Parts: sequence; structure tokens; C-alpha cells
Amino acid sequence: MASAGAHLGSITAAVAACVSVLVVLSGGARGEQVPLVLWTSDGVSLPTQTPPAAGHIVGQQQLESYLETLVNTGPRNVVLFLQDKMSIEDFTMYGGAFGNKQDSVFPNLEAALTSSSSSLVLPAVSWPASNAVIGHLQEQLETSPLYMDPETLSQLRLNASSPALLVFRLPYGTGADLMSAKEILSGNDEVIGQVLSVMKTQSVPYAAIYTALQPSREATPLSMEAGLGGGRSLLQARGGYRDKQRRIKERPGDYAPVEFEEGGSTCILLWAKALSVSILRSGRWEDYDLTKLTFGEEVKPKLHGSSCNKTKAKLVLNYENVLGHRSFKVIFAMSQRYYKVSARRWFTLDTVELQYDGTKATFNGSRSIYAPSEFSYRCESVTSFRWPLLVPHSSQDPANQWKVSFEDFQIQGFNVSGSDFSYASDCAGFFSPGIWMGLMTSLLMVLVLTYGLHMIMRLHTMDRFDDPKGPAIAVPQTE
Repeated sequence: MASAGAHLGSITAAVAACVSVLVVLSGGARGEQVPLVLWTSDGVSLPTQTPPAAGHIVGQQQLESYLETLVNTGPRNVVLFLQDKMSIEDFTMYGGAFGNKQDSVFPNLEAALTSSSSSLVLPAVSWPASNAVIGHLQEQLETSPLYMDPETLSQLRLNASSPALLVFRLPYGTGADLMSAKEILSGNDEVIGQVLSVMKTQSVPYAAIYTALQPSREATPLSMEAGLGGGRSLLQARGGYRDKQRRIKERPGDYAPVEFEEGGSTCILLWAKALSVSILRSGRWEDYDLTKLTFGEEVKPKLHGSSCNKTKAKLVLNYENVLGHRSFKVIFAMSQRYYKVSARRWFTLDTVELQYDGTKATFNGSRSIYAPSEFSYRCESVTSFRWPLLVPHSSQDPANQWKVSFEDFQIQGFNVSGSDFSYASDCAGFFSPGIWMGLMTSLLMVLVLTYGLHMIMRLHTMDRFDDPKGPAIAVPQTE
């Protein structure tokens, strides 16, 4: 590990020095990296490790090498600050990297790095590698991660000889106002300060890591043409006019479906515009997007465990390091049978299962997700929470702690011809909410009209009329 004095006066100074080189040398990276900061508590020294050269992107193997040195020679208590999103620009924009130290939103982080005898800053780590940090630390420490907050940490008693992996999830959000991201980062730095204060009171040596699951920004590769004519546009619109036109021409979500082949022919097809899962932890839902790991030109999902025949089909999507679980599977189980009433065969999506670290969460879908066996099934939204088509198997099933969401979902498990879906049976019924609203409004208007006509028909014409030339009509008051 590099010493704090030689390696960092503050994190933002080092990051500012690296960012310009990173943008030029990693032109094709396109913002697929996140920074990682590592340090130890005061008085704990680690063997010096050479930081990567400027512009180098740290992959999973190299990051594992850094973490192995930390775990094998460092303290057995590791504190992991895992932010939802983060990019190197967050430090240069909000960290006072260009001399405005009074505007920095990372005072606690800078103080920790300054007081640390061993620290390491990796400005560019591939975000799939940063996603694997929890799993690798869990394997090396041989302990499960504990998701905590500063309040519960004060009630925990740590031991220097017993390993502990403490994970603190930090949010990140951006809106129309740039100050929103700055305020969130400032709040995250306060959480870091609170956690480090509690760790200091326990007098237990520890190592801390600050990184993110995904990049918060997309880096724009600089070309000679852009450098000559895009100086002002970089301040006005990210990437300037050419990058804006490129984004307009791109069609997001335009990728091939997942195919499972058996016997040399495709038997299962799956496509979705967005595929995500969420888990409830400490009263808060933690989301994870599986779309980029499942679909794309260069993405090859792992489908081992899948199978298909004439009556059963099972598609297994295998992932790693999802929401802290090293092994994570999403399983679509389908079946088809002949129904005498309709005189045709239908297929149903019986269950959607989430298998993680030996636990299984099961959602039933057979009551709502079905189609003729020669068709595919398509639905704009298949979820387990908002107008759910997927419901937990039972009240005690672990599925009650999970949410699944498939946007623009399409699946076919039988009678697949080639690599294209068959005609789609859409989940939208004939009587949509708009149609029901129109029918109810029309019915209300008919009722009002009917009542009006009924009242008009009940009016009676007088049988005698007053003649001004004749005697007045006398109406007796009593009979």
C-alpha cells in the first residue's frame, strides 16, 4: 500500500491529477469504471502495493490481488461503504479538487485518508469487478456480510481476532438540479464519519473500502475533432452536438433475445426491455438491474441448468454477486398441456424462482401468465407488486422479501421456429381501464337522459284554460 503522505494529501488531489489522463488514455472505456478507495485505521500498516499507472483500468483479477493482500496481511474487520453509483467526476466536481477545499463534500473521507498509515486509490475499476468486492471479501474472510447502519453499529461488539464484514449501503441520485447529487454525497460523507467514529471508540483495527456498484456518469471519449470544436459545448451539454445526435440515433433496448438451444435447435426465447430484482433489508428496498448482464451484443448469459422437452421447459439465468449473494439464479419454469374446453394446447409460466446461496424464493404465475402453445407470451409489465401477475408461493415463502419486475416482457418455451418469436398473445385484455371509463361515463349519461325523458313524459296538460273574455275559473278550496 502507498503511504498517505506519498500517495495522498487528499483523495481529490490525486483524482484530479488522474482524471485528465484517464479520459485521454481510456478513450474507448465509455464510463464503465468506478473509483475505489482503500485505507486502514490509524496504526495499522500494510505491505506497499504499487498503484496502477494513469489510464490503466483495474480488472477483476488485479482487484482480487489487492484485496487478497489486504485480507491476508491486514486486520480481520473490514468496513465496506458501497454506494449505488459513483464516478471519478463526482470527486472532481464536488471534492474541491481544483483548490476550492472549502467546497469539498468529502471532509471525513479526506481526514481518514490523511490519518491512515496505509491507503490506496484506484481511480478506474471496471464496475463488474467492483460488484464482486463483497463476494471476494466474503470468501477470503470466511464470513457473511452484515448490512448495517451507524445506529446498529454502536450496539455491535467487534473482536480483533474474529473476522467481520460490515457493509454500509449509500444512496446516489441525480436530478435536474446538480445540487441534489452534491447534497447526497455530503450526506454519505457524514455517514462515513459517523461509522469511523464508532469504530474508533471500539479500539479495533480495521480496513475500510469506499466504492460503488455502477458508474454514475458516462464518459465521453475525446477525439481530435471534438477537441478542436467542442470546448464550449462541454460546459453546456455533455458531449456537445455530435454526442447529442449520436444518442438520438441510438435505439435503446434494441438487442436479440436470450436463446437456449438443445439438440442443435432453439427451444426457449426470452426478451425484456428491463429486468430487475429488489430485496427488503433494514426496512429499505435495495434494487439491482439485471438487464445489462442478460441482454446485449457482447453479453453471453450463463444458461447451465436449463432444459426443454415437449411438455416442460426451464430457463435458468445464472449470475454472480447480486445484492451480496455470490450465486444468484432466476429460473423460469413453463409447462404445456391440452385443454378439452378450448380444444387446444396452452402453455403457462408456472413459476419464477430466485435461488441464492442455498435459498429459494418462488413466485407463482400460472393463473395470469399463459398463451396458446404455438404462440409467445408478451406483456408490458410483469411484476410481483404493482398489479401483480406473480405472487409469492405462500405467506412464509422468502419471496415475500423480494420484488421482481420485467418490463416489456416476452417469452416462448414451446414450438420455437428459428430465432424469432411466434405471434404474441398479449396480456392486455379487451376491457382496458380506458374502455371501462368510457363505458361507465356513457352509462351515466344514458341514465341522466332516461330520467329526464321520464320526467317530461309525466307532465300532464291542463284540461281547462282561463278565457279572458269569459268568467274567471273558480277553483274550490275545499271539497
